[in-house]
Order: sequence, then structure tokens, then C-alpha cells
Amino acid sequence: MSLASSPFRPGALYGRLFGFGTRRGIASMLLGMAAFVTNDTMIKLASTSLPTGQLIATRNVIATLLILGLILITGHAGQLRRIGDRVVLLRSALDVVATILYLVALFHMQIGNITAINMATPLVMTASAAVFLRAPVGWRRWSAVAAGFIGVMLIVQPKASGFNAYSLLALAAVVFIVARDLTTRRLDTGIPSLVVTLANSLFVLISALALSAVEGWASIGGREFTLLASAALFLIGGYLLIVDAFRHGDLTIVGPFRYTALIWALLFGFLIWGEIPNPLAMAGIAIVVASGLYVLHRERLKGSAAGTG
Repeated sequence: MSLASSPFRPGALYGRLFGFGTRRGIASMLLGMAAFVTNDTMIKLASTSLPTGQLIATRNVIATLLILGLILITGHAGQLRRIGDRVVLLRSALDVVATILYLVALFHMQIGNITAINMATPLVMTASAAVFLRAPVGWRRWSAVAAGFIGVMLIVQPKASGFNAYSLLALAAVVFIVARDLTTRRLDTGIPSLVVTLANSLFVLISALALSAVEGWASIGGREFTLLASAALFLIGGYLLIVDAFRHGDLTIVGPFRYTALIWALLFGFLIWGEIPNPLAMAGIAIVVASGLYVLHRERLKGSAAGTG
């Protein structure tokens, strides 16, 4: 009996623990956000002693093997050829740029601040959908987007001497994340999510190996390897949990719990690095969260109106 068909498979045990409705969706979102921030924390810790390319490549070798194993276990091996689909390739290329920009910024910024900037993604998505997809966006959501942009500026804190270069990288990463997610909407629904994830991991791995050829390669100690292996596990776990969250819970209900990532980021930043965002940054974080929650609220109202119309 395979793991996929066993009544004791992880998904079944998880379902028994949290149920299969909205409660499970919320639990998966909470755990997924914690997993993603833990991944970021471990990567940041390892970055103090390893070149960027080598660090990303090592993590993604492990992540790629884990994803491939999951594909084989779940019986999707026959779909591996779909990695060559044009939209999958485009999405993977965008993800490579987003990943590298985000990680380089992460290595040089407070983890709470970069996580807060990343939380502006729904706001940029709303603006992009309005501009590029002609999606109807009313003045209330445009106001929330504008407020969110002000919040991001409070976090970045541009000075007369110029913007923080790494904050700009974090903002650029958000743009590429939105482009990646918009491309995701064009994916063939018959392509398993794990296959798409494998394509992303392979692209990032190849790019990281190319970067490491320029930067050089350092010896990896037990501490660094443990951090990177653990980061890969949390990264894959976070991805699977987020997919589970949106499959078992209403988007408008589970979506706001995405912002719990900020709690974890601020906690880890304080406990590990003694990082405390200054008052302006804290105000910016509050504005970004409030703006994002309001956009989600308006989406829920729009969905309810459509359902009753």
C-alpha cells in the first residue's frame, strides 16, 4: 500500500486534527506563515558565513530532492514533462528573479521590515489587476493601495542621501512576485502544483549555481548545512500548508491570517538579532497591515454582492 492511499497518510492525520473546513484552512495558514518566516530566519543565519549563490544553491538542491520525492509518492511522475510548458517556464523565470532579490535584501535588512514590505503584495496585486487586467477597482480600494504605499515608505524611510538599496531590492521582489502570481492564473489547471513548484526550485537552483561560479564556493560546516536543510524542509512545508489553506478555507476568511507572518518575523528578529523597528517603521507596518486587511474586506463584500446578484 502506497503512502498516498494509506489511511494513515499525513494529510489524513492532519485532517483529523484540524478538521476539513474553514478551521483547517485557518490552521494551515497560521502554520504556513510560521514555516515561511522560519525558513527566512534560518537562511539569514546561514548567510553570515556563506556566499549568496552557494547558500541558495545548497538549499534548493535539498528542496528539489524533497519535491521530487513528493511527486513520486503522490503519483504525479507522469506530469513531469509539463515542466516544459511555456507558462510554467515564464512563471519559473519570474520566480527566480523574485527569490534572488528577496533573499539578497533579507541578508541585509531587519527581518521584520522586509516581511512587512512583502506583506504589501496584495496591494500591488490589486493595483496591477486594475491597470493590466482592467479589473474594476473602486475608490475605496485605490485609497487602501495609496495608504499601503505610504506605509511601505515609512518602513523604507528614504533619506536625503538616497534610498536604502536593499529596501529597493525588497520592493522590486514584490513587483516580480506579483508578476509571477498573475502568470499563475494562466497555468493549465491540469498541471499539479508540485510540478510547478519543482520547476521553480530547479530554475532557482540553476541560477544560484551560475551566481556561485562568479562568487566562489566555501566549505560548509555542520551548522550551515543543518540550517539550510531545515530551511528547505520549512520552505516546502510552508508551500504545502498554504495550498492546503486555500483548498479548505474561504479565501476571504483565511487570507487575513497571512499577516501573522509579521508577528513571527518581529519575534524572531528581536530574540535572535535584537532587532526592534523604529517608531516610523512600526507605524508603516501597522498601515500596511490595515490597508491589506481592508482590501481583503472589500473583496469579501464584492464576492458577497456577486453571490446575491
